[in-house]
Amino acid sequence: MVSVEKISIMVHLPILQCMKEYRVDPLVELLWLWLLILLTSHWYVAGIDTVGGVRIPAGFCGILGFRPSHGAVSHVGIIPISTSLDTIGWFAKDPNILRRVGHVLLQLPYAIQRSPRQIIIADDCFQLLKIPVDRVAQVVIKSTEKLFGRQVLKHENVEDYLRSKAPSLKALHSKKSNGELKTFSTRLLANVMQSLQRHEFKHNHGEWISLAKPVLDPAISAQIYETLDTEDTDIEKYKAIRDEMRTAISSLLKDDGILVIPTIADPPPKLGGKEILSEEYQSRACNLLSVASVSGCCQVTIPLGFHNKCPLSVSFIARHGGDRFLLDTVQTMYTSLQEQADIAAKSKVSKNAVSKEQSAEIAKEKGNQAFKDKQWQKAIGFYTEAIKLSGTNATYYSNRALAYLELGSYLQAEADCTQAINLDKKNVKAYLRRATAREMLGYYKEAIEDFRYALVLEPTNKRASQSVERLRKLFQ
Repeated sequence: MVSVEKISIMVHLPILQCMKEYRVDPLVELLWLWLLILLTSHWYVAGIDTVGGVRIPAGFCGILGFRPSHGAVSHVGIIPISTSLDTIGWFAKDPNILRRVGHVLLQLPYAIQRSPRQIIIADDCFQLLKIPVDRVAQVVIKSTEKLFGRQVLKHENVEDYLRSKAPSLKALHSKKSNGELKTFSTRLLANVMQSLQRHEFKHNHGEWISLAKPVLDPAISAQIYETLDTEDTDIEKYKAIRDEMRTAISSLLKDDGILVIPTIADPPPKLGGKEILSEEYQSRACNLLSVASVSGCCQVTIPLGFHNKCPLSVSFIARHGGDRFLLDTVQTMYTSLQEQADIAAKSKVSKNAVSKEQSAEIAKEKGNQAFKDKQWQKAIGFYTEAIKLSGTNATYYSNRALAYLELGSYLQAEADCTQAINLDKKNVKAYLRRATAREMLGYYKEAIEDFRYALVLEPTNKRASQSVERLRKLFQ
C-alpha cells in the first residue's frame, strides 16, 4: 500500500471564501470541507467518476483529480451508476501523491518515465470557456515551450476530427440534423453519454427507486423519472460510438500524445445560483466531459491558480491505457504549470501580445474555411494576415503554401515551406508540400530528398513512400 501521511491541517482562507460564496447545497459544502482537509494535507481521496464526479469537484476546488482509463481500476465493491462509464478516480493536492496512488491502484510495474512528444491544444473546446482563454490555454502553451520546445505543440479542431474518424457518430449526426441546424459532434457525444448513463442507471436501480421512492433533489428526480425513448438498438449504436471514439483518440494521441481541453467551461456556481440547472450550462459541461467518459480514455484535472477568487483548472487526456504516461506527464509539468499560472495571474504585460496570437488563430481558421470553399486567393490573404500577427508559427506558412500549390504558384509555395521547416524541423506537411512544389518546378533530386525526409519523420506515410518510388523510377 502507499504510505500517505497527514502532516498538518491549516485553515485555507481562499477555499473557505469560495465555499461561502460558491456552494450550491449542503452536500456540495460537505464535499468542499472534505476536500479542504485534503488540500492542506498529504492524504488522497477516491471517488467514482462517471460523467465528471471527480473531474468537476477537483476543478472547482483547485486540486488534482484523476479519472483513469475505463476498466483500469477494479469496480469490485462499488455500487454501479453506469457500467459503461464508471471509473474509480482519486483526488490529491500533490502530483507525487497522485502518481504514487495511481501506481498502486493501477498495479503498475516499474518503467522509465516518459515525456510527451506532442501536446495537442483543442482550440474549439477552449472557445467554450467563460473565462479568459489566456489564463488557461496560454499557461499550458508557455509551459510546454519551456519544457519541451515549440515543436511539441499542435493544434486540433476536435469537432472536425471526431466527425471524420467516428463514422457512427457521423451517421447519428445525419439522423439528428436531417436538414435542420448543425449539431456539433461533441454535443452528440454528450447526448450519447447522458443516454447511456440514464439507461444503465435505470437498469441497475430502477426497481429499488420504484419500491423505496427516495426523496431526491427535484432536478435529479426529473432526470430519473423521465421516460426514456431509448431502445436497445440505440444503446448498441452508442456502444459502437464508444468503441470508435476510443480508436479515434488513440489514433490522434498514440502512445506519447496529450490532448488539452478545459475541465469545465464555467466558474463554480454561486450560492443559490440557478445557472447550473440551465440547458446551456449543462450542455457546455457535458460537451467537454463526454470526450473521456465515452472514449474511456484517462483524464486528469490540474489546478491553475485563481481568477476572480475562483479556482481555475485545465485537463489533460491520454489514450485508453496511457494512465502511467499521463501521471508521469503531470509530475513533469506540474511545477512549470504553476509557475506560468502565477505569472499569468500577476503579470500586467502583453494583453496585446496575447490578443495578437488569438487574432492570428482566428485569421488562420478563416483561411482554413476559405480553403475548404476552394477560394485559394482569399485563403492566402487570411494566412498572410495570420503571419503578420504571429510570424513564428510554422503552420501558417505551411497552410499558405498549400493554397499557393492550388494556384500553381510553386516558387511561393516552396519559399513558404522552407520558412515553415526553419521554424519547425519536424513539420511533415511542410516537407511533403515543398517536395510537391519542387517536383513541379523540375527540381526532382531535391523533391526526392524532401519526400525521403518526410518518411524519416513519418515512416508509414504512403504518399511520401509512393512519391519516392515513382520519382526514383523516372529520374534515377
